Amino acid sequence: MGEQANRRGFIRILTLLAALPLGLGAQTRKKAYRIGFLRRTSRQPAHIEAFRRGLSHFGYESKIDIEERYADGIADRLPTLAAELVRMKVDVIVVDGTATAVAAKAATASIPVVFVVVSDPVALGLVKSMARPGTNLTGLTATAGYELAGKRVELFHAAYPALSRLAVLGNPANPSTEPYWRETERAGRALGLQVQFFQAAQSADLTSAFAQIARWGANGLTTLNDAMFYSERERIADLAHKHRLPAMYPESEFVDAGGLMSYGPDHEDLFRRAAFYVDRILKGTPAAELPVEQPTKFDFVLNSRTSGALGVNLAPAVLLRADRVLR
Repeated sequence: MGEQANRRGFIRILTLLAALPLGLGAQTRKKAYRIGFLRRTSRQPAHIEAFRRGLSHFGYESKIDIEERYADGIADRLPTLAAELVRMKVDVIVVDGTATAVAAKAATASIPVVFVVVSDPVALGLVKSMARPGTNLTGLTATAGYELAGKRVELFHAAYPALSRLAVLGNPANPSTEPYWRETERAGRALGLQVQFFQAAQSADLTSAFAQIARWGANGLTTLNDAMFYSERERIADLAHKHRLPAMYPESEFVDAGGLMSYGPDHEDLFRRAAFYVDRILKGTPAAELPVEQPTKFDFVLNSRTSGALGVNLAPAVLLRADRVLR
């Protein structure tokens, strides 16, 4: 008799639990997470889709709402956009570039921030160390070190042996410009090139910067990493073409926009990888304990249409090393 009563009581408990709203039976896991996605540039569909594919790999197809915010290359808009995401109480903020990461750090010390394509997070004070960030920020760097700028110069010269006067376009307002410039100059001098720095702090400066480059007599151009340049890549590629300047860029999107060549990390791969950090954070690992990663996938991309339009003969042996050639 007692055993039957216990069994009936157990069944009643199960029936009551089954009747509870689903939300009460799943208090330990949220139905959907809200992710802030903040970029200094304009929207790049390939990058946000790479991030979404990464999230899908971890099973978040229907468990994530992404709040996208873009500054369209205007750095002054970043603090306002970052503060907006903080007010929305998003679970994680994903950001790109130095200025965007700095704006997110200033906006919140509690919401985890995952950065992508930041040049030197330790020197910028975003993290305490690469192995153990110690702050609410972590993520992926833009390069494996500033020496990548020198690698671009070496590859540019190997592909275009006629290079002798190299103009270097940089944004003086970007903290990474000086170390990138030092490495670029070092590599150029080692190859016997004349190297000169030209600056553009905002998009309105680009036309005059290219006019100065032309007056100097450059026969080649390289740009340093900068979000404003990235946003203005079509215009920069057009200006280089107008001035008959073969150019080497840090990102393949410049080549897609008509630039001659690029060498740098695969940005789609970086944004896909950012989903790993989001997954770990949502599962309870503090950003402070997730080591910062450097890129592992680099692409050398050429535009054969542009080389033909410029009348540039590229070294055949170097052409064979290209990961992708636009024809």
